[in-house]
Amino acid sequence: MNTIAALKQGNLLVFNEIYYSWHKRIYSFILQKTKSSFIAEEVVQLTFIKFWNYRESLADDMEVHLQLFRIARTTLIDLLRKETVYKEKVIHVMEGYRLPQDELWGKLAEKELQHKLAHALEEMPPMRRKVFEMSRFKGMSHQQIAQELSLSSRTVEAHIFQAIKQIKHYFGLLLPLLAWLFPC
Repeated sequence: MNTIAALKQGNLLVFNEIYYSWHKRIYSFILQKTKSSFIAEEVVQLTFIKFWNYRESLADDMEVHLQLFRIARTTLIDLLRKETVYKEKVIHVMEGYRLPQDELWGKLAEKELQHKLAHALEEMPPMRRKVFEMSRFKGMSHQQIAQELSLSSRTVEAHIFQAIKQIKHYFGLLLPLLAWLFPC
């Protein structure tokens, strides 16, 4: 039985074999293109989910790895488009928020804070970022987020915890500069 036919019949052993044979290569390919391990992990995960979900529409006359890389490429393009739209929204929101300062140093520090927050959000995996955005920007409760995204509230809490931890890491590098600019 050929590989595509076995996949179309729902053979998990064949799928697992393909996954273990190709996931590292796809990860490396996406990592080389994006230089982001978060995006690479997300694209690989989405690629194999799509590969399994749409297995019945796989081409019988095309090699499996070619179809996998095609799915990975289109998934990456879709993800990057969404990232661009999201980044524009974050910049728009952050530009609307201003600290009550007129000093040159205050403005420089504010811009740096905005840049760091946008960068920290950009580097988050999409689900973590979405949960954090729903919690902090839209003011939704953990339970509301869990219901909307079909997650457990513990998973929502974990995403928010990891998002805050990641943001603190980015801002942690900036704290000495802020202390120097604004001594008590």
